[in-house]
Amino acid sequence: MRDHTHRVEVGATPASTPWSIRLDDVSVTYPNGTRALKNVSAEIAAGEMVSIVGLSGSGKSTLIRTINGLVEPSGGTVAVGPTTVTGLHGRRLRELRGHIGMIFQGFNLAERTSVYRNVLVGRFAHTSTARTMLGLTSAHDRDLALTALDSVGMLEKVWMRAGALSGGQKQRVAIARALTQEPAVMLADEPVASLDPPTAHAVMDDLRRINVERGLTVLVNIHLMDLARQYTTRMIGLRDGELVYDGPAGAATDADFEQIYGRPIQSRDRMGA
Repeated sequence: MRDHTHRVEVGATPASTPWSIRLDDVSVTYPNGTRALKNVSAEIAAGEMVSIVGLSGSGKSTLIRTINGLVEPSGGTVAVGPTTVTGLHGRRLRELRGHIGMIFQGFNLAERTSVYRNVLVGRFAHTSTARTMLGLTSAHDRDLALTALDSVGMLEKVWMRAGALSGGQKQRVAIARALTQEPAVMLADEPVASLDPPTAHAVMDDLRRINVERGLTVLVNIHLMDLARQYTTRMIGLRDGELVYDGPAGAATDADFEQIYGRPIQSRDRMGA
């Protein structure tokens, strides 16, 4: 497939407009020789909520990191909205990342700092270096931060130290931080891997609600079949770096998951209630 995406200035499209994602024959080989992705092609429409399912080492994290330029493909191209990510560096890559919210398994919060200050980090990509260094924030930035915290039920914790929160609360603060960016795409890399079942369901429900209410494009890396079926509309399955399933998440059968996992289903493949 030929690449018809033109490089344009990232700021040319409003951040409030959800972006599509396209991977065209993407391969990633790491310096140690590990082939993490093998000729993966997929197109995700603006506003879709998609789970990327696979076991550890299947290429899930590598795939999601090619989308925000943390990993550069060895072959093929990645496009997000109007921009070809492949080959971007420096200022233009930083601008693109300002429109891509990222949620990590390990939360990546400054634990000694307040919830409020952590969430304001989401505005750094849209704030001048001088204002960031001086800790100056606009009324708009403050409103975005407080609205984002309210949307995930964390407004009452706004002045708490992040390190005093539970794991589920930290993940919700991380979601609020990403929302404060006013992103066009939200990427979540195993966001519930370290959470108990009730908290994991609550976080997944937050992501689904954000997708529905804001129309935001959401990609979630996950290995749990019941969460993929319940909370996402489409599922992409990876095994050993290859795309082995792409279809409706709710319609995926146990046999489909066994094909993705490359083995029979085990109890650890489900989160449970």
